Amino acid sequence: MKVGFTFFVGYYPVIIAQKKGFFKAQGVDVEITHKDYSQLDQADFSAGKYDGVGFTLGDFMILSATNPDMQTVMIVDETTGADVVVAQSQIKTLADLKGENLSANLGTFSEVFVTEMLKTTNLTSDDVNLVKFDASEVPQHLKSNDIQAGHTWEPYLSEALKLGGHILFTSKQTPGLILDLIAFHGEVIRDRPEDIRAFIRAWLQAVTYWEANVEEGNAIISKALKIPSNTLSLEGINLTNLEENKKFFDSGSSQSIYKTAKIYTDFFIRSGNVTRIPDLKTLFNSSFLSPFKVHP
Repeated sequence: MKVGFTFFVGYYPVIIAQKKGFFKAQGVDVEITHKDYSQLDQADFSAGKYDGVGFTLGDFMILSATNPDMQTVMIVDETTGADVVVAQSQIKTLADLKGENLSANLGTFSEVFVTEMLKTTNLTSDDVNLVKFDASEVPQHLKSNDIQAGHTWEPYLSEALKLGGHILFTSKQTPGLILDLIAFHGEVIRDRPEDIRAFIRAWLQAVTYWEANVEEGNAIISKALKIPSNTLSLEGINLTNLEENKKFFDSGSSQSIYKTAKIYTDFFIRSGNVTRIPDLKTLFNSSFLSPFKVHP
């Protein structure tokens, strides 16, 4: 099973599941690819190079407009501070962003995040100059003064802080907005349901393991991805368990993924990023969360 991910802490249980042999123990062989740019990941997934991919909910909603034959099978995390807007030293408050260059990965969940941030101080995207950069590009563009603030996350945040940036805003202030998930192509869902179940069991086993063995888990990820272990932290991220997943997939729950998905689809339709959205009921498949035990 080929699965693609970008560099983000919420996806790293996949590394532990592979390195600790959890996938093999559950009976599924998994090949992982990591990329710096989320849009490359999505393009490769669309082209059929991967069976599954890690997405933010916002990016999933955009891609589903042109690739409706795919489904989310699991929410892997909710960011509660791990997504940040980092700024140059002279930008001390959100109000200081007025008239300045603010970067986000426009046309994705990133634009929704910074738009929600601006709302908290009664600004709109018209009050700033929105510039399109990926999270990985933020440190260099802050340094060269192309932007005065930008949306990013680890391991790029540490780099930006070293260059004199500071954290201006985090996803802790937008609870429930940024969710990461795993989606698979429709044919994989139809043809390999047991492999998907095995994948989810191994993933949840890796989450339990990492939370119980933080230092060892960090060391495994650091070695595999060749990134400094001090850029790995579970702070600001909730790695979701089986029970939390069931709540997300419950349309009547206050945490329902359907409610959050609608926030994104409404935004993307208003901004012209998409013209049609498939029926939300067809995009989220909770059947793989059927009863099973996840052993620690």
